[in-house]
Amino acid sequence: MSDRKIGHVVSVDSFRVVIELDGDLKSLFKSGYDNIYDIARINSYVILPVGSEKIVAYITRVKVQDETELNSSSSSGIITLPESKRLIVATMIGTITSDKEYVQGVYNFPILDNPVWYVKTEDLDQIFDQEDKETIDFDEDYFLPIGVPPAFPDYQIKINPDQLFGKHAAILGNTGSGKSCTIASILQSIFKWENNDQKINSANVIIFDTNGEYEKAFDFENSELNERVNALNISENGLKVPYWFMNYDDFDYLFQPAEGSQAPVLKRALVKAKDQRSDVKQGIPKAFRAELDNLIELIEVYNKNELNKAVYFSIEELHDYFEENHPDLGIHDVLSLLVAEKSKLSYNEPWVNGIISPSIRQEVLDRLKPILRGLDNETDGSSVSKENDADLPIYFDFKDLFEECIDEAIEELETSSSRIREYVTTLILRIRSYYYDDRISIPFLLKSDKIEKALPTFLAFLTGIFTKAIKDTNNIYSEYLKEEDKEGVPKNVVKKDSDSQVAIIDLSLLPYEVLENVTGLIGRLILEFLQRLIKVPDYQNKRGDFPIVLVLEEAQNYIPEQDRKEDRVSISKRVFERIAREGRKYGLSLVIASQRPSELSRTILSQCNSYIIHRLQNPGDQSYVKKLVSSANEDILNQLPVLPQQHAVITGDAVRSPVQIKINDVNPQPDSDDPEFFAKWIQEPEQDLDKKFPDFEKVVNEWINKSNNQNEE
Repeated sequence: MSDRKIGHVVSVDSFRVVIELDGDLKSLFKSGYDNIYDIARINSYVILPVGSEKIVAYITRVKVQDETELNSSSSSGIITLPESKRLIVATMIGTITSDKEYVQGVYNFPILDNPVWYVKTEDLDQIFDQEDKETIDFDEDYFLPIGVPPAFPDYQIKINPDQLFGKHAAILGNTGSGKSCTIASILQSIFKWENNDQKINSANVIIFDTNGEYEKAFDFENSELNERVNALNISENGLKVPYWFMNYDDFDYLFQPAEGSQAPVLKRALVKAKDQRSDVKQGIPKAFRAELDNLIELIEVYNKNELNKAVYFSIEELHDYFEENHPDLGIHDVLSLLVAEKSKLSYNEPWVNGIISPSIRQEVLDRLKPILRGLDNETDGSSVSKENDADLPIYFDFKDLFEECIDEAIEELETSSSRIREYVTTLILRIRSYYYDDRISIPFLLKSDKIEKALPTFLAFLTGIFTKAIKDTNNIYSEYLKEEDKEGVPKNVVKKDSDSQVAIIDLSLLPYEVLENVTGLIGRLILEFLQRLIKVPDYQNKRGDFPIVLVLEEAQNYIPEQDRKEDRVSISKRVFERIAREGRKYGLSLVIASQRPSELSRTILSQCNSYIIHRLQNPGDQSYVKKLVSSANEDILNQLPVLPQQHAVITGDAVRSPVQIKINDVNPQPDSDDPEFFAKWIQEPEQDLDKKFPDFEKVVNEWINKSNNQNEE
């Protein structure tokens, strides 16, 4: 192999080597018996043989170094001329084993004067794993091509989708560097992937689209993907998030009550609004309520025979009643735990053999007692409510909150010497102003009546499962899916009989004041749904069976590192940091896209295991990104300021080795093209000015009247 030798190692550290090229090499190419090879090209590779293995190093720098050697020998007194040495700096990224398999990382380091070889085609085949496999190991294999290495355009960079989505990912870069196209390209590659008749049929991707640009990227027109992907674009007309889904933290962040007097009044008022104004409290027959009270008593004293008897003979009837008549309460979810336990009991008087698990008994108590407390009409003026009471997603009349419930809460909390009412006045005015501000009241449905099966239908709507949960439901979400244009063609769903694999939530016209509340609420509801899903008997031991990917575009706008409200932590940041820490266990992952990573939550970025980094020119952002990823990739990241559009550095668990990549072309593209200023400015004026200039009056009328028209409808 001496004919492959191009130099030797002159310096080694934990991940970097410095290589001196042989003096007899007069060019940056070397002829082999089968080809001509680059020997010192940025983003190319060199091979360092160590025993029977070969270390792969990624070239990040090439330089010439002059050295003047002074021979001080008294016998000769000769001074030599300067000697130029050509040096290569390379990052060691992987190892080709003796079995000719490429593995990421280095465990057997070269020594000084270790020979260095140029990289051959057979090495590149192993580095880029060009083997077509009939059977793919989705956990271990890198099989989804998403782009090409600029230095070797005949090869494909492949990723492992489970590693990309399962451990969170970040896509970073300046505006115009290609982030949106990268996201669309990767998702399109996933939907186009096929292997032995396997293809993606049940994906669940939800895109938070802050610029309104992704609808176009998933309009596949006459392609087979049109019906199979069936992207759902949730525009401002469909983005309706009922206010009663919010918990106390959501209300606190939206209304900003002062800690002293206003916060306790608001919490108590919400409890009263949800408890006393809720129609579910009045609709439960006494017999069913008595059974629930009896069930709690039997669990607390653990009267085994009577408890087993109650579970065996009546628990399913009780469960079915609450599931059918009062699903918003969540009582049927709690009773599902006992329905599952019933299968462990065997009938044999007296009464039943088997023991109901202590952990199940405790969980039933912990979840059922707060719900029942919330149903009780307290008249003694004592404050016995728990935080969970204000957190339940139960409908109440929002107008009652500031017209009646706050006054009632003040009367309960105010003493003869206190001045609570005086301090709460500004809070009431703030809540009232939101009610009459259509920009806020419309997306939050502050003036809405109760919606049939609101929460389950909303969750099904977001996740695109409308054939199962929405099709026959009569509410705003099912009506939105039926909306048609003048020709009778559905506007929002390509094929209504097919579920959607991509839901695009258009946040571009959402008022900035509620952006964090809306995004945080949607994220929290999805996380809590997946957490509760595995508690339902039919889904026990099926953790992660319904994986969902949340793509957060321009994430710095709603998960900032620095909170925008001085006295409050961003509600959306709290939610998405929780998802970053816990979501993976339940099959919920994040893809974070941002043009200002230094302004993004450090907690969330630190939880990402894969990074696709486009051009970054801000020194602060460059420095921040280098701290996030492995120090072994620092030399590669030095290219960030000069990366062309559509190029990126990809690193982390999703890819075999860190590498610069040219992302595959996206077709169709997101609606994110840069405006053509000069091309428009040189156009000749037209006779028909309406074709050249916008109809200002029409735009302004739409601007002013649209929210009022929506409200009237």
